[in-house]
Amino acid sequence: MAESKGTVSVTRVTEFGKRDATVLENDHSRILVDDQGGMVPEFSYRGENQFINAHWVPRFRTSPGKEGLLNNIAGNFPCLPNFGPDHTVDGVALPAHGWTANEPWRFVNSGIDAESGGAWTYSTLESPDAKMPLSFKKVDALFPAEAVHYTAVRVINRGDRDLEITAAWHNTVGAPFLQAGCRLSGAADRWATAPAGGEFDATTRFALGKEFSSLDKAPLAKGGTADISLVPGPLGYTDFATGVIPGSAKLGWSALVNPALKLAYICFFTGQAAAAPEDIILRFNELWMQYGGRRFTPWAAYEGGTDHTYCLGTENAISAYAYGLEYSRKAKTLLGAPTTVIIPARGERVLRYGVLFAPYESALDEGIGTIEPEASKLVCSGAKGTWSFSADPGFGALRKLETKTASLG
Repeated sequence: MAESKGTVSVTRVTEFGKRDATVLENDHSRILVDDQGGMVPEFSYRGENQFINAHWVPRFRTSPGKEGLLNNIAGNFPCLPNFGPDHTVDGVALPAHGWTANEPWRFVNSGIDAESGGAWTYSTLESPDAKMPLSFKKVDALFPAEAVHYTAVRVINRGDRDLEITAAWHNTVGAPFLQAGCRLSGAADRWATAPAGGEFDATTRFALGKEFSSLDKAPLAKGGTADISLVPGPLGYTDFATGVIPGSAKLGWSALVNPALKLAYICFFTGQAAAAPEDIILRFNELWMQYGGRRFTPWAAYEGGTDHTYCLGTENAISAYAYGLEYSRKAKTLLGAPTTVIIPARGERVLRYGVLFAPYESALDEGIGTIEPEASKLVCSGAKGTWSFSADPGFGALRKLETKTASLG
């Protein structure tokens, strides 16, 4: 099934592993959205002779049709109601990174919007456990003049009591876009390494449980600091750091630029200062630096072997680190910001998110210092000047699609 209008198209396909998926495409971009876990294994920019994919597709994603997060993981995906390891909360067994990353979404419909000209696909998901009665409705969209993947996930509480959850977007980039020399940045103004007791204890080069002021001053276990804004090649470590986005921010964001390819990958979302009552606001930049520290399967071919996986998570969340819902509920706050969000009884909340992958000129080669939202663009400041990308940081066109698709069920 395919539909196109001008240079925008939407197509249903079966991708590798017999996974049903939808392709959204325009003159700039190609986006592949799987039904399984909402995975986005491809977000490509159309170069002169080829598409360049920003997203990570692991070599161990080779088991067609098998269940489990690591058999399907790729690119970026939503993590609700849990961001972190599998565990049991209120008698509910939650998988790693939540149902939205593990369960198959039910494809409902797709099309081309007559008003905006955008390609869209709409899908839904019901929680598999009645003790946490949540429903999820997801709209993915790509508009003609932009190299931006927009997504809205509406979370509906069908129960009679409030539900406290975590939420995240697990953006993960890989080669050929990810290279040594890329520059990493985010909206956060305070940072912390993960505390002891989690999955990074045995793989990190960082001093655990330490706060630091900027990405060029990450504390090391052996003493001294490292500039983690400059992406290295494989180091033999897997690290994690979180940063709190100021409450005064109208826009939250994280970014990676590749000065060799002159391409920027930017995640953006509504900030606390621009929040409406229905918004789920992501309060933290979450950096997962998978640079070769996992000497166990499936990251390595055998226990104690070489970690072959090189990727970087430019993730964003409302959560305490990536330590899960129970940990986040107990923590309540981190670096002064809340670590959970309440979905009210018989109520709903929505998370809107944009991912941009587009070329720039030399102004951003040394990284992005600030991003300011304007009516139809993101204005990015770098060491050598500014660069603007066409985008809709207010999510106006996406909101209209949400309204139009709501009647689909």
